[in-house]
Amino acid sequence: MFKIVIAILFFSTSGLLTAQKIHYDLKMEKPQNHYFQVEMTLTDFKEKEVEIHLPVWAPGSYLVREFSKNLNLVKAFDENGKSLSIEKNAKNSWFVSKGNSKKIIVKYEVYSFELSVRTSFLDLTHGFVSGSGVFMFVKNHTALPGTIDIYPYKDFKKVSTALPKKGLSEQTDAKFSYEFTNYDHLVDCPFEIGNQETFSFQAAGVNHDVAIFGAGNYSIPKLQADMKKITEEATKVFGQNPNKNYTFIIHNVVDGQGGLEHSNSTTLSVNRWTYEGSDYIGFLSLVAHEYFHLWNVKRIRPIELGPFNYDEENYTSLLWVMEGFTSYYDELLLLRAGYYSKETYISKLQGTLNYVESSLGSRVQPLAHSSYDAWIKAYRPNENSSNTTMTYYSRGQLMAALIDAMIIQKSDGTKSLDDFMQKLYKDFYVNKNRGFTEAEFKKTLESLVNENVDEFFSKYIHGTETPDYTRTFEPLGISIKSSTAEVTSFGVSARNDGGKLFVKYIRSNSAAENAGISVNDEIIGVNGYRVNQESFESSISGLNAGETFNILISRDEILMEYKVSMTNYLRPQYSIEISNIDNQLGSYWLR
Repeated sequence: MFKIVIAILFFSTSGLLTAQKIHYDLKMEKPQNHYFQVEMTLTDFKEKEVEIHLPVWAPGSYLVREFSKNLNLVKAFDENGKSLSIEKNAKNSWFVSKGNSKKIIVKYEVYSFELSVRTSFLDLTHGFVSGSGVFMFVKNHTALPGTIDIYPYKDFKKVSTALPKKGLSEQTDAKFSYEFTNYDHLVDCPFEIGNQETFSFQAAGVNHDVAIFGAGNYSIPKLQADMKKITEEATKVFGQNPNKNYTFIIHNVVDGQGGLEHSNSTTLSVNRWTYEGSDYIGFLSLVAHEYFHLWNVKRIRPIELGPFNYDEENYTSLLWVMEGFTSYYDELLLLRAGYYSKETYISKLQGTLNYVESSLGSRVQPLAHSSYDAWIKAYRPNENSSNTTMTYYSRGQLMAALIDAMIIQKSDGTKSLDDFMQKLYKDFYVNKNRGFTEAEFKKTLESLVNENVDEFFSKYIHGTETPDYTRTFEPLGISIKSSTAEVTSFGVSARNDGGKLFVKYIRSNSAAENAGISVNDEIIGVNGYRVNQESFESSISGLNAGETFNILISRDEILMEYKVSMTNYLRPQYSIEISNIDNQLGSYWLR
């Protein structure tokens, strides 16, 4: 697909045709204080007053993170170094009065000490830049192309990013130069700066660069071979890869946090010892998930997700498609690449099914709402979240499986979810270069299943009804049996904190809730005896419904004793068995 970039031109006072230009310098003079120094140079902007902003969120991570909290005093100068008037007018925006100055140089520092895939970090070991929290933009001028020079700390020798180099002649030990087509492009390409280990591999006609920070038990030849398989299987879904180059940035840390997608790169945060056994399969699943996002989210997307509004939330009801479908494919791709057997894949599906349908939140929060409310709930869970919410990742994954099964059945095994994804990609990204509305998404699905899907959406997307999994999947050669288990439970999850036992979570309508127990209560004793976590769980584990016990708790340092009557609750459970997976439809599904 060809894109036309239009420079904004105007006549200067001298009568010559000039173009507005934007350039960034990024420095890190003293990494141990965790500050990046940023200079943004604006040339030939004709406005007398320029409004500059720093985003409040990072695309792909749906939470207002208030990045401007990390900025020191913002200053502005003209081309002669004279200070310009700058006034803060909102939490993340400033007015710069430039007068007749040809250039504006905006200078500021960004405190960067949160190593995650969506935030920036700097110390003496390395630097990582997540662009939306570091680079300001000019209001109404985010379409401008520009350049950026990276000046690494003296001990840092490498810069890894998906941004194209400005020119090989300009790459030196002191400066690495890049160019971007617009602001979205700039902040969609994170930077790893330091002495990271790097290697490459070719797959699906695309060069893939990998940068790894941190020690770990990884093997480069093994990563090259396995990541090649995953990326090629993902490309087969669509039949084409829109990139010529792709960059993986991998952080090997103690507490791995997952990944964040970009159009032609991704950042993965994993435990440094994750490269063996089942943990390694989990890593490959993460690779598959984030790589699949280069199509689903970055190109196949809800219309609300691009061009982005960086100043506030960008709401959509379709995150269950963006993340749920991607979660479905990250497992399916491992099957297709040979890392899962059919039996293992079915076992994974069974685990997801039981997790989703046994969750109280599945009967409370519709998928469309969970997508819309990601900004206020998904990234801000509290002690009651499991009673009232459901992740659009897992429930969306089940919806993807259901829709896949529907398409396969309706087409007699000639089409699948792959064809649906291909059609979304072609119709909206390739042909229209835009996202789709929910109505357009439904209409596209209806064209493949040849029936109205309003009831499906009403019940399972905008409602909280339980789908008939048995009827849907039986033609594909698997038998899904559902039942309910009667479980006796106190309804409390406890946490040990410094030798003290506290209530962490209470299930709705449980014995604990009925008795008056609250989250954060300290559990001291049961039936007159002091307990720790082990003895507490042992003392109540054998009780039946209707049996009682006394529990002594401390709340706000006040001792209270409650009488608890144990209760039962019904927990849905599913089992999946392969009955005739090698029939025509099943073979097409798990091919």
